[in-house]
Amino acid sequence: MSGSNSSVPGGKAVGVAGDPLSFTVHSMPDPGAAVADAQSQRRTALGRLKMLLVLAVCASPVIASYFTYFVIRPQGRTNYSALIDPVRELPAALPLTDLQGQPVAASSLKGQWLLVTAVDGPCDEACERRLFMQRQLREMMGRDRDRIDKVVLFTDQAPLPPALLAALTTTPAATVLRVPAQALAGWLAPESGQRLDAHLYVVDPMGNWMMRAPTEPDPAKLKKDLERLLRGSASWDQAGR
Repeated sequence: MSGSNSSVPGGKAVGVAGDPLSFTVHSMPDPGAAVADAQSQRRTALGRLKMLLVLAVCASPVIASYFTYFVIRPQGRTNYSALIDPVRELPAALPLTDLQGQPVAASSLKGQWLLVTAVDGPCDEACERRLFMQRQLREMMGRDRDRIDKVVLFTDQAPLPPALLAALTTTPAATVLRVPAQALAGWLAPESGQRLDAHLYVVDPMGNWMMRAPTEPDPAKLKKDLERLLRGSASWDQAGR
């Protein structure tokens, strides 16, 4: 019949055109490979989740302490010092030098709470009072004093009088550096109408300027501000860098 297959001598089957019939065999998916791929994807997702959880656990104390201090403010509690919002990060390129003129990396200041004061020109009577208060405040922190470093930034190149240098290097010594006034003003700022060197500035261990003391501050009130900061960061900040 027309259109049907027929047998030919030799027993081979032929198609309509007389060609031998051929069969194409397609490979079936390998169930084992599919399962292995799914397991690999699950392991990758689980690894990423674990990494995110570790990062969250590491960062949570810092976040919690700042949230408590800046956001959750019990009624009736006031801060004596001015909080800087948003905080100002220590510029990586701040051109610091030591007293011998050698460059000092700004990042070397990180890792400790800092009490910072600037000295612009000769250290007059007001400057001496700030330096004395800077020293006394650190000592007033008791067992937490080793979590605080004193930093004195001179904004000119004038030689330091021997008596001043001796006072700054007496144990516990301050970190004494030089920095151009214009560069320092890109990080720290006084309150309106005041000079840059009129304040004590508080910098956190991550290098963020976050508090400015009033001019001629009350030591007892400023001490309470510092105690709150040290207490709030006790879970994640330790003495030393």
